[in-house]
Amino acid sequence: MRRIIVLRNALIINPHSETYGDIEIEDGIIRRIGHLSDINHDATVVDVGGRATMPGFIDVHVQGAGGSDVLDADPAALNTISRACAKFGVTGLLATTIYRPEKENRHISNVVEFSRNMAGARILGIHLEGPFISIEQRRMIHESAVTTPSIELVRHIIQECGGMLRMMTIAPELPGADKIINYLSASSIVPSFGHSSATYEKSIEAFEMGVGHVTHLFNAMEPMHHRSPGPIPAVFESKTVTAQIISDGIHVHPAIVRLAADNLGEDRCVLITDAVRSLGLPDGEYEYDGRKFIASGGVARYIDGTLIGTTLGMNELGRRFLTFTGWGLKALAKATSWNPARLLGMHKLKGSIEVGKHGDLVVLNPDFEVWLTIVMGDIVYSGTGANGL
Repeated sequence: MRRIIVLRNALIINPHSETYGDIEIEDGIIRRIGHLSDINHDATVVDVGGRATMPGFIDVHVQGAGGSDVLDADPAALNTISRACAKFGVTGLLATTIYRPEKENRHISNVVEFSRNMAGARILGIHLEGPFISIEQRRMIHESAVTTPSIELVRHIIQECGGMLRMMTIAPELPGADKIINYLSASSIVPSFGHSSATYEKSIEAFEMGVGHVTHLFNAMEPMHHRSPGPIPAVFESKTVTAQIISDGIHVHPAIVRLAADNLGEDRCVLITDAVRSLGLPDGEYEYDGRKFIASGGVARYIDGTLIGTTLGMNELGRRFLTFTGWGLKALAKATSWNPARLLGMHKLKGSIEVGKHGDLVVLNPDFEVWLTIVMGDIVYSGTGANGL
């Protein structure tokens, strides 16, 4: 039996256009867009009342949510993360975690085995922060998940990820990192600059070598100084390198979010949550990788004050990003969906509301609260006022 859902009276926000009309999704694929008069009698029709309807958010940096973490190595934990992220408009995510070279990594095999059929946001792959990162810039990552670059090890990691490794954060200044970067690129895996002590000059070398993305810009890297520029000016000077931004106003000050957005432009910003297990839960004490942290005011910190992620949803980070930058909804659609889809090589199927693409959508109230989240044509979350759909 065909599954058909029609969204009526939608303000359709795309990365390159803004229109008003209806969207028909059949069996998970967008079939028609426009002012539709011939609706199939089997269709589920939802009048969205002129609400902003955007391509579903794609978050390439999610460690946990809803009380669970990828490190829990539990199929139920993945479903919890999937459902929790969907509440905030995320339709696709990268399960972000660490790799321990000398230990068992059941959490990775758990993602490979059980992430195919989630109840909320789809898990599009794995993002590993390390293990080839700077020990000085590891921050919240335990030293057991840090090691020197090794081609043999990266081959083993890719095999262990069962074809799901989409991104690896790496410090390009490490001896042998150049071989890892080349190997990742040749394997269609995104090598991402991050957790690095690289200088300005080394950063330029890395970008010329093929590193085309940056993990949580400004965080876990050398700061910008007028006599020691560090990697940030190198990122800004590039014409192609994309960069993750945590736009909570705490990981990155609002003025610096604005500075980054102005220098990167609409096509190179990728908003992320860097969410931890406390996303969507009350402030309080939680745990990451055996260490306690405090969630308070939208951010998570270890007891010593080290920032380890956010507890804010992508919709709220998007709202703040617009406030900080003065950008519009079309630009936001780029930063939250089109740019990450392009980064992952999925832009022919995701990242915009177009005929033939996946029916992944988020419908927002004027206050940016999520009204509906739709994944592959299925309503996976309905907010206040949309309950019962």
